[in-house]
Amino acid sequence: MRFAPIASGSSGNCIYVGSNNTHILVDVGISGKRVDEALRCLDICGQDLDGILITHEHVDHIGGLGVLCRKYSIPVYATKDTIDAIKAYKYLGKVEDDIFHPIAPDVDLKIKDITVRAFRTSHDAADPVAYTFAADGKKLAVATDMGTYSEYTVENLRGMDSMLVEANHDVRMLQVGPYPYPLKQRILSDQGHLSNELSGRLVSEVLNDRMGKIFLGHLSKENNLPELAYETVRVEIDLADNIYSANDFEIMVAKRDCMSQVVNL
Repeated sequence: MRFAPIASGSSGNCIYVGSNNTHILVDVGISGKRVDEALRCLDICGQDLDGILITHEHVDHIGGLGVLCRKYSIPVYATKDTIDAIKAYKYLGKVEDDIFHPIAPDVDLKIKDITVRAFRTSHDAADPVAYTFAADGKKLAVATDMGTYSEYTVENLRGMDSMLVEANHDVRMLQVGPYPYPLKQRILSDQGHLSNELSGRLVSEVLNDRMGKIFLGHLSKENNLPELAYETVRVEIDLADNIYSANDFEIMVAKRDCMSQVVNL
């Protein structure tokens, strides 16, 4: 499998997952033009896409969906409640109903040679999910937009070869920053976003001998710094009660405005 964060941040998210035969996007929160440019860097084009998986309906995850679907008629997969919320998005534009395909969490979905499984996350959206992918004996995950995590989350993220996990904010930066108090409370809530510390603790619980590249994603532009997310997650791994240290793994902050490193599993 191939894995490439095209964009990851509070202003827009789009992740590529593929194999030799299958090409999938997770979320389209950036412009169709930026998606096309990224796909060219991967030596594919929009017509090659076999599906778009949507985690939830917030604009930083669906902002470019309408344009891309009208241009290429790509199947869109999401939970039923998320599909209903997407259709209510006033800037979606006209999109044919038959491109939408409802999926259920905790049930395998086969897109050609890639097996996809959605699992629920804790976020203030209609029915938010994260995704795992499996093909050719390799597994990876894209898990962002969750205010907290549970043993259910951990179980779904065990055994991965690579993953992108949210490290949205530094709690202190958020508390003293410019956001209004209700927004700060929303982000810090169990239906908000993972802090750097919680991200590091989650990563620590799912580390395994197979784990390769770990991307930290969905960083807040106002309430985090790439260096701070990176170092905080590393500290949490080193403090965790397991056999691993941060130096055992390649950890990288996913870029906000351009494609990050392409990972070949």
